[in-house]
Amino acid sequence: MRKISKLFVLGLSVLLFSCEPKTDTPTPPPVSTGRDDNMALGNPSNASTSTSNEDNYLMVKSQYVLSYNNTKSTANWVSWHLNSAWKGTTQRKNDFRSDATLPTGWNKVTSSDYSSSGFDRGHICPSDDRDGSQEDNSATFLMTNMLPQAPQNNQETWRYLEEYCRDLVNKNYELYIIAGGYGTGGSGSNGGTTKTINGINVPARVWKVMLILPNGGNDITRITSSTRVIAVDMPNKESVTDKKWYEYRVSVRDIEAKTGLNFFNKLSTTLQNSIESKIDTEKIE
Repeated sequence: MRKISKLFVLGLSVLLFSCEPKTDTPTPPPVSTGRDDNMALGNPSNASTSTSNEDNYLMVKSQYVLSYNNTKSTANWVSWHLNSAWKGTTQRKNDFRSDATLPTGWNKVTSSDYSSSGFDRGHICPSDDRDGSQEDNSATFLMTNMLPQAPQNNQETWRYLEEYCRDLVNKNYELYIIAGGYGTGGSGSNGGTTKTINGINVPARVWKVMLILPNGGNDITRITSSTRVIAVDMPNKESVTDKKWYEYRVSVRDIEAKTGLNFFNKLSTTLQNSIESKIDTEKIE
């Protein structure tokens, strides 16, 4: 009887031990980052805040940075950082308005300047990239952040590109984005080619450059020759929908050649040469 009891107790102990729940090593939460400098990777045109530099005038806002061209009444480029820290649930403000911070005497584009033009008031820094607060979202509706954009471009092909960028944020990436237009003469919903509307230059092409990093800190130090960069150059025409946005991918160097801008100039020349000469080929679903 004593032997049986010992065996029974031993067996019961083994059974109880084997039934104890196993504890796996917990998965660490995704790395989160804050709102970083919107022009951390460089000033593409060496824009300055001197009012004598009226066609390359630097305007620094909390939500984005831009170079304004008074002759064209549009931005040469807009630069912004995008990650989860900029995202929220604020509703779209739709308060299109002139930018009162432009120097006295400069042309201040109004929302009504686009009326019946056949072109949308196309955001450069998107409204949905800045929905963390009402103030942030409202800032995207300043007319200095707009380009005359063919409706099918703005509402379809370009929009899908913007959504892809935000999808990357949902996958724990952060992006440094620069966008703008170049050339003169687009084709909107009224047909034909339009060069200007109420003194506003209508670009022939619209472009965007995106550098993509996993969430983290010290961003410049984490950029390597294998860092993913997407550059896109699209015609500002209704027929832009003939191709998907990712079929308009080019190299950063291609856009530099067309615009005269120098992207990522805070990086070493060697690193710029490496990441700017490649065309992104990652498969897009």
